[in-house]
Amino acid sequence: MNTFWKYKFDHIIFWTATVAFHMFTKSEIIHTAGLGQFVLEVIVRNSLLAAMIYINLLVLIPKYAQQKKVLTYSFLLVLTLCTYVLLKNMHDVYLHGYVLGDESRRSIFYNTYYNLSIGLFYLAFNVALYLSKAWYFQRELIRKLEVEKLSSELEYLKAQINPHFVFNSINTIYFQIDKHNTPARESLSAFSEMLRYQLYECNGKEIPIEKEITYLKNYIALQRMRKDENYTISFEIGENLSGFTLSPLLFIPFVENAFKHVSHHPGKNEIRIQIARSDTHVQLSVFNTRESKTMLNGHAGIGLKNVQRRLELLYKNNHDLVIDQRPDSYEVNLSLQITDALKNP
Repeated sequence: MNTFWKYKFDHIIFWTATVAFHMFTKSEIIHTAGLGQFVLEVIVRNSLLAAMIYINLLVLIPKYAQQKKVLTYSFLLVLTLCTYVLLKNMHDVYLHGYVLGDESRRSIFYNTYYNLSIGLFYLAFNVALYLSKAWYFQRELIRKLEVEKLSSELEYLKAQINPHFVFNSINTIYFQIDKHNTPARESLSAFSEMLRYQLYECNGKEIPIEKEITYLKNYIALQRMRKDENYTISFEIGENLSGFTLSPLLFIPFVENAFKHVSHHPGKNEIRIQIARSDTHVQLSVFNTRESKTMLNGHAGIGLKNVQRRLELLYKNNHDLVIDQRPDSYEVNLSLQITDALKNP
């Protein structure tokens, strides 16, 4: 069925049937006005129908109907229909009034009712086909999302077995560390908080931005301990980053990627992470230096691919992701529209 829609077989069948039926009903023109006028009638009528239908499909529906501009859509649709009727009336006057010599049909309004009914029928039929097609694709999308959701839930349940064990073990180890060894206890506590966040707070669809930032802080703090003085690591948090939610663990794959692929020069190596809010959008910027030979085109990583897929599913038309890859640096800029910001300015 996907192949049927992909190669526009529905359009081919529709126009084949439409033109064939029209040729059959107007075949008497061959005997009364000649083959040339018959061909002209077929071309004019079906070209005007096609123009009306595809203006509706390709322009009016996407720009106005789908954007809920109902009055504008209705006005332009009526205008398109009237244009079709007027132009077809003019051709009917030429064919019947002058070529065939029927003086009673030289009025431009003579065929208005017939041409209007034809235009309305084909518009209604065409819109019905469009809605049927949209319904089919929507049903397929819902089915795929349900399958993906079920698969993700199963993978998540399987993955929980090991983290639970690690989480409980960490709590045991924490109390076995000497109380005077503050750095080790703090590091283990931060790691424990990260696991707690993943296990118990990321089960919902969305979480407060404050918790996501705390998670990133803990992760970056642990990574700082692994880097020496040759690394410059900065994490900047803008103002007003509160009062809204977002899907959990959207930012961490980009941050992990920066630490994974950062350069290892004896001189300056840099990781720069920034989170800011602008009106109804939150922006994440992650920059890192890297070795010129470690281009990521061929191995972007499962984490990045997964988060890009999640963005498409969760923020389809409400996000902007720009990745700037250069020989010695890698930068990600992500902008998300936050609906809660409208309620909590």
